[in-house]
Amino acid sequence: MFLGEYRHSLDEKGRVVMPARFRLGLEDGCVITKGQERCLYVFPMDRWKLEAERVLKLPRTDRRARNYARSFFASASNQSLDKAGRCKVPESLQTYAGLLKDVTVVGVADRVEIWDSETWESVAAEADEYYAAIEEVLSEDGI
Repeated sequence: MFLGEYRHSLDEKGRVVMPARFRLGLEDGCVITKGQERCLYVFPMDRWKLEAERVLKLPRTDRRARNYARSFFASASNQSLDKAGRCKVPESLQTYAGLLKDVTVVGVADRVEIWDSETWESVAAEADEYYAAIEEVLSEDGI
C-alpha cells in the first residue's frame, strides 16, 4: 500500500526518485499515465492490469468513455526503477502535469501520484476542506 507525501526534484533527464517505501511495490515495473487534476498516476503492474480492465469495460458507444480511454492508454508508458530508485517520466507526461523541477510524490493506497509541488499544495488544501466536511457528515450520521 502506498501512503504518504514526499518532496523530490525532477532531474535533468526527467527522472524522479520514488520514496524508499514505495520501491518494493514498484520493483516489477510500473505504468505511468495521465491522472485527474493534471497529476500523473503511477500504477504497479498488477494494479495496472485491473485499472486497464476497468477502463476497457466503459461503453464504447459513449463519446466521453472513448475519449477517456484514448487519453488514458495513449499517454501510458511502461517504466521500471533504476538502481537508485528513479523512474523516468516521459516528456509528454511532464508537460501534461506541468512538472519542471519540484515535484511531490503522493501515495494514494493502490497507486502513486506525481504532482508539480505548487499544484499539489493547492489541490491538497482543497482536499483537506472536503475531508473536514465529509468527516462532519459521517459523524452526524453515526457512521
